[in-house]
Amino acid sequence: MIRVTPYVWQRGFATASVGIALSTSPHNSAEDLLRDADLAMYRAKTLGKARCEVFDTAMHADAVKRLKLETELRKAIDCNEFRVHYQPVVRLSDKRIAGFEALVRWQKPDVGLVPPAEFISVAEESGMILPMNRWLRLEACKKMRSWHAEFPSDPPLTLSLNVTAREFAHPGLISEISSALEQTGLPPSTLHLEIVETIAMGDKGKPEGVLQKAKALGLHLSIDDFGTGYSSLSRLRQFSVNTLKIDRTFVSSMDTDADNRAIVRTIIALAHSLGLRVVAEGTETLEEVNELLKLDCEYAQGYFFSRPVDEATATQMLMTVQCGQTPRRRAATQGA
Repeated sequence: MIRVTPYVWQRGFATASVGIALSTSPHNSAEDLLRDADLAMYRAKTLGKARCEVFDTAMHADAVKRLKLETELRKAIDCNEFRVHYQPVVRLSDKRIAGFEALVRWQKPDVGLVPPAEFISVAEESGMILPMNRWLRLEACKKMRSWHAEFPSDPPLTLSLNVTAREFAHPGLISEISSALEQTGLPPSTLHLEIVETIAMGDKGKPEGVLQKAKALGLHLSIDDFGTGYSSLSRLRQFSVNTLKIDRTFVSSMDTDADNRAIVRTIIALAHSLGLRVVAEGTETLEEVNELLKLDCEYAQGYFFSRPVDEATATQMLMTVQCGQTPRRRAATQGA
């Protein structure tokens, strides 16, 4: 359902997502029918927009399940049930840990660790991702500052934090990050903000304010999942990006897939021509590591080195590496 709308300067395309509820639904009041139609409309949006969906009872069950999850997430925030896990970013030249990416995990009292896939999207859509990641930033900055004192290095260890679409649109994001840095004493240059390519390079004019404020604060900018979006060279230079993180879909099996290998080689060459560093995500095999070394990739991250681990395990990994050993599969049994 698309309508072409002429503007003075260009043509725009307006689409509609439609939800339909029939009076044969279990509830026949006008209010219930409108609610059911609304659920069907959101299902249409979720499935790609510009389409129609007819309400069924499964949608109602999904809505009840989601409402329960939202309630549990609010309780989890209030009861401090979240934990920070850390996945190392390894410098390939010497196999040492260059830094960590901090990831939120939900330690639910009655079930243990809840997989991120089961709650992150709901937290993002409901807005609860904001207080959740605000807590994550502060805790991770505190820990990284203590690691700097315990494991001094040149350059110092870095901390990578993901920025979601909801956070990117939040007006107070950079001021909250600045506050976390002031409270913990963590140097801004060691904090890497990871922003998905499609968000950072979105509609022209929207990202500039956030990225410029981040650079003014002295933060390091990384484009996450690079290769899956539509970045242009001019915009990469305009935003003073520091790092490109190659998406795992290209790194996976690149030692046996000529197309993936060619894509990775091209991204690395592009990054280096712009003076950017490169991190390969999703590195899982020795063959992939060796191939990345041949292509002059500087850093890698993935299960070959370690899954995300808790604070104590990450500290033990640093102690081991300080003795000159490789962080190879240090905690392979930890949850992803």
